[in-house]
Amino acid sequence: MTNKKIDAHNNALELIGKTPLVKIDALTSSFKGSYYAKVESFNPGHSNKDRIALHIIEAAERQGILKPGDTIIETTSGNTGFSLAMVSAIKGYDCVLAVTSKSSPDKIDMLRAMGAKVYVCPGHVKADDPRSYYQVAKRLHNEIKGSVYINQYFNQLNTEAHFHTTGPEIWEQTAGQITHLVAASGTGGTISGIGRFLKEKNPDIKIIGVDAYGSVLKKFHETLEFDENEIYPYRIEGLGKNLIPTTTDFEIIDHFEKVTDEDSAHAAREIAKKEGLFVGYTSGAALQAIRQLNHQEFFFDKNSQVVVIFCDHGSRYMSKIYSDKWMRDQGFFDAENIEDEKPIEYIR
Repeated sequence: MTNKKIDAHNNALELIGKTPLVKIDALTSSFKGSYYAKVESFNPGHSNKDRIALHIIEAAERQGILKPGDTIIETTSGNTGFSLAMVSAIKGYDCVLAVTSKSSPDKIDMLRAMGAKVYVCPGHVKADDPRSYYQVAKRLHNEIKGSVYINQYFNQLNTEAHFHTTGPEIWEQTAGQITHLVAASGTGGTISGIGRFLKEKNPDIKIIGVDAYGSVLKKFHETLEFDENEIYPYRIEGLGKNLIPTTTDFEIIDHFEKVTDEDSAHAAREIAKKEGLFVGYTSGAALQAIRQLNHQEFFFDKNSQVVVIFCDHGSRYMSKIYSDKWMRDQGFFDAENIEDEKPIEYIR
């Protein structure tokens, strides 16, 4: 009989955080500087949103806001919802999610598989429309007794989670040598929390946000003007916004770079094929932003040490960017981007 103790975690929540930093070479060999991906799909819920789900729920428990048998409600494009559903399943809470119709069927199926009740709301309506996922979540919170609304777009605990975890991890993993952070901005919690920590360590570090065409974030950052004319439908999930989240600290962000749906989709597929990392749509957007910035003289040089956040796993986009049919239907396979398809061979 051995006296050795079994080396096991108590539950999946203990696996959150401490994700690896991976050097990306194949796609950046012609770029100025060195590039590293913070691969957040190594979290048990396969995205960086595990960090905020656990942080916010445990804060609510400590404050007595969340009690046994209560219901957790949230607005989500998918990843935060999955993380909340995972934490709820382990801690014994019900989970109700209002999801945008832009979310892939894969994400919606995953939410339901984790035990969440899902309401799918139209993705291209104004934030104050009663059908929007923001308003539906608020209505459900008012209707369901004993519910707690996470409200990630306006909850400073979202930013705080990354200030206390992701930021210190990146600083330690780069031995303080990081010069630039590149991250997709949706709620803004990730980029703001990491950016705030890094700027406190070294105010010369540049924080670069990635935005989508059809979103208001870049123009608001540059002009402090909320311009509804910037808003139009786009396909990337979890990137950009049609409102201004208070979780976004615009003062610590040095620059926003806008990317297109098509370029970002192809970039994500390139990451899988050339770096061996199966990542989501916003990871492709972040790589595309780096590609665009390398064509601008004043961003990177040979001494740049750039960390890019790869937010989630590609398995959540099988019916979208990793589906050749979906890519064709969007018109993304054109003369400039002809996919090198590998035919399936059936042995009979």
